[in-house]
Amino acid sequence: MLLVGPISAVAQSRKYVSQFSFFQSYFNPGLTGYEGSTIRGFVRNQWGGYEGAPKSAFVSAELDFAEMKGQTDPALLGKNAASLNLFYDSYGAFRETSLVGGYASRVRISQKHNLRLGAGVSYTNVRLDGGSMTTEQQNDGVLSQYIGGFSNMQIVDFNLGLALTHANYYLSYAMHGVNSGRISSGDDFLSEHPVSYIVQAGYREALTKDVSVIGNVFYRAQEGYSDNIEFNLKALLMDKIWLGAGHRIDYANSLQMGIVLQKMKFGYVYETPTNKSYLLPSNTHEFVLIYNLFKVNKRSNPKEVLIW
Repeated sequence: MLLVGPISAVAQSRKYVSQFSFFQSYFNPGLTGYEGSTIRGFVRNQWGGYEGAPKSAFVSAELDFAEMKGQTDPALLGKNAASLNLFYDSYGAFRETSLVGGYASRVRISQKHNLRLGAGVSYTNVRLDGGSMTTEQQNDGVLSQYIGGFSNMQIVDFNLGLALTHANYYLSYAMHGVNSGRISSGDDFLSEHPVSYIVQAGYREALTKDVSVIGNVFYRAQEGYSDNIEFNLKALLMDKIWLGAGHRIDYANSLQMGIVLQKMKFGYVYETPTNKSYLLPSNTHEFVLIYNLFKVNKRSNPKEVLIW
């Protein structure tokens, strides 16, 4: 997903997702179809109660071609998967809509491991409302010419991803905005489009038939921004309910909970900023819904874990 925005003029243009482990392909196209064919979505209300605070909505569809054909173990034996992602984000005077198509191909390198390669193409439209700019933005040399009006900018860019996957763990690396926003049209009010580098890793294990543990780590580096490091730890109880906690270093702590139904997973996060955070001192709410197109949420063997 292309991350864009002028660092000096926009309070927050980086997209945060507390339940990042449920949206692996959002960050890395190589992980498309890792959990099969699904429809995924989330809504996030950041710093609730403040006018112009970031609000995000996301929906995606992932199709694993092997699962569609009814293969016995598509996660291991399948070769190709595709996705379509739609992301809407509003922050202050900016409204950003992105459409991203992703494709992944995997190669079986051992009895239980796959090497996955993925690529994505993104089209992003950024709309600037000149009537909603802050005083700082109105004094900006680039943005000041749009005061009182509306402006639009379109950007096309590319994402790449690589991942090593196993039923119980994964390690991945991705680049977003590989072309640094060089393909654009409309008004050029966003002057910087730095490449984003992302590392994700996770491990999960079923301790008993009623208790499973899941841990995930996320790292993102981007020129002009401080490094984004976060992790979460969850426990899945009776394959029905999960409880967990997360931490975004120097930014926020979160409490997580969710339920697993036959075809769906539903999750909620309550996030609070840390004392060292540069963000506004208000809470964030995030809701997640995942729907399986083909399989049901039931263990196929005693060691399987149903969530990341």
